[in-house]
Amino acid sequence: MVEVTVTPQSSLADRPVQIRVRGLSPSQLVTLRAWLKDEQGECFQSRAFFRADGAGEVDPGLDAALGGSYSGVWPMGLLWFLQPDTLFRRLVKRDVAGSPFRVRLEVLDGLSLGTDPREQPLASCEAERWYVGPGVQRVPIREGRVRGALFLPP
Repeated sequence: MVEVTVTPQSSLADRPVQIRVRGLSPSQLVTLRAWLKDEQGECFQSRAFFRADGAGEVDPGLDAALGGSYSGVWPMGLLWFLQPDTLFRRLVKRDVAGSPFRVRLEVLDGLSLGTDPREQPLASCEAERWYVGPGVQRVPIREGRVRGALFLPP
């Protein structure tokens, strides 16, 4: 049974996570895809092609991506290389304190170039990427023409 995991499952957006795939056949070609919908419902996704090792595992932190959105060893590549389905969109988090980005990670059999997020994966999981830690207070700043926010630790 194929399994994909993200450790930790919930983390701050600037913290590294470890992505692992287990249960593949040795040397099996797979596509790892990450995708999310932003607050406006726009889809962003990335993908990388991997060949499983002799134990049927893929670790993007150790194994080089053979192509896709990036190539080479990039432990966080699936999260760093998210691209919009619609041109000229940017991934921006407006409600930084209220909710995380929920990134869906999927393992697809073979080399999948499709952009349809409804493709049937071999395995999937979800990771939460928060922009503000627990207990952090956001204070809006309005002074003259200056606008901003001050984030105070707990």
